[in-house]
Amino acid sequence: MSYKFFTSRKNTPQSQPIPGRETEMLKGRSGGYHFDPGMWAMLKRCLLIGTAQSTFYADKHELTGEFTQVVNQCVAADPARVAKEIAYASDGHAINNSAPIYALTLLSMGESPDAKRAFMEIFPQIVRTGSHFYEWLSYSKALRGFGKVVRECGTSWLSNANVKSLAYQLLKYQQRHGFTNRDVLRLFHVKPATDDHQTLYNWVVKGWDVLPKQAPSDALQQIWWYEWLKRNPSQTKKAIAEGRLTHEMVAPIGEMDEGAWKLLMQGMPIGALLRNLGSLTEIGVLRAHYNKQLKYVASVLNDRNRLRKGRIHPIDVLKALKTYQSGGKLGRSKKTWTVIPRIVDILERALEMSFDTVAPTEKTFLHAVDVSGSMSCYTVSSVNLTCAEIATVFALVSAKAEKNYAIRGFSTSFKDLGITASDSFQSAMQKTTNQNFGGTDASCAYKWAIKHKFWADVICFWTDCESWAGSQPSQVLEKYRRKVNPDVKAVYVTLAPYKLSLVDPKDRNSWDLGGFDPSMPKIIQAIANGDL
Repeated sequence: MSYKFFTSRKNTPQSQPIPGRETEMLKGRSGGYHFDPGMWAMLKRCLLIGTAQSTFYADKHELTGEFTQVVNQCVAADPARVAKEIAYASDGHAINNSAPIYALTLLSMGESPDAKRAFMEIFPQIVRTGSHFYEWLSYSKALRGFGKVVRECGTSWLSNANVKSLAYQLLKYQQRHGFTNRDVLRLFHVKPATDDHQTLYNWVVKGWDVLPKQAPSDALQQIWWYEWLKRNPSQTKKAIAEGRLTHEMVAPIGEMDEGAWKLLMQGMPIGALLRNLGSLTEIGVLRAHYNKQLKYVASVLNDRNRLRKGRIHPIDVLKALKTYQSGGKLGRSKKTWTVIPRIVDILERALEMSFDTVAPTEKTFLHAVDVSGSMSCYTVSSVNLTCAEIATVFALVSAKAEKNYAIRGFSTSFKDLGITASDSFQSAMQKTTNQNFGGTDASCAYKWAIKHKFWADVICFWTDCESWAGSQPSQVLEKYRRKVNPDVKAVYVTLAPYKLSLVDPKDRNSWDLGGFDPSMPKIIQAIANGDL
């Protein structure tokens, strides 16, 4: 989801001292008081979570305005560090690549030569596809215009020495975000470096009135087969098999039947396969008794290396799981299908594999999942994944990696959700959905642990951080340490891009982490082991 450009500062947190405390705190939108996470923690949080959707407490335009301000502050302070954070987020850690691309654009607007240099160095790492390229251009057009650094990077991207790769991107993404291939070639006045570049550019601008008898070169084979298919739509399967065309290239011009989709499935990138499981089932390519096809799906989606190489985020898999399980009732597609249980099992396994974990730590964990009303109203994707559901999945993955744990939900009370490591992700999410209630009081987790003398080495909160209904959590944490475990570590995984923190900056045994990072379970394990 792309970003709109508004900078309203209405109802943003206000800083003021709290009576009896030396540390200055922020008043959140809900009325509770919190600590300032600092600009670098906010930068990481916004990059990983994104600010392109409204939350229960704030409009998306307001959140993006805060994000813009934070990026600009960080760029002025240390552009190289900003570039490093953008690169980390873009490498499969962020919920999608939109926030890193938006921040990349702001980095290009930095006034110092170091900012320009940092932008140009990481540009190829962030803008990897034609879709990324056009999204970056749309931000540049809205925020800064097409100045020197934009023209240099745009020209470089369109002059990729690997003509075969460039042709693939220009064929797959012929238009996005208000731009077409023809628009950008004319915008940047790209000079062809080779004959293949010249032929490719001519095709973009003019097309082929006459189809050559054979492809001009190996680099332009897909272009030739695409043009051949336009003239021979009844030969779709031949074009797919010999031209290695993708469904984005074929679907608008070919004759799509079960046989064509079977061929397309064999060459689909992992992300496309995830998004098309429902369509493939509806068409009949995937059926409960088609063991060969189901084995293929499992070989792709249950391969850790493919998941990582494809930068498949856990939320991508979770979205696919929820969409597929619905049989077509969720998502943008108007198709319906009969759910194949084995596909659900494959997606459950893929979801667990999409996270980074290590060997059990032998520590005891208490996972406190925010199930208050704000968490159930904040949706994170187009399939209506609530923040509470995602928090449950992340907590469950962390629990599955360990032996000693408890998972409970908090609002204004601390309630057993009935979730154990043996739960499927679907059943765990359902248990959370049935428990959404009340306001938000993170301190109730500590109060419960004190009352029941529950010993935990790590207490991990999965929350939007707007804790307002009870005591300040850091104060009750101090009490827990006095009464139960003086060495307990507190981890707050923030799942909304608010400029708030529940971590007292003076507390060296508390951590504020930005949510939705596939490495989160591994990071929490490292904290438990004392490695962070």
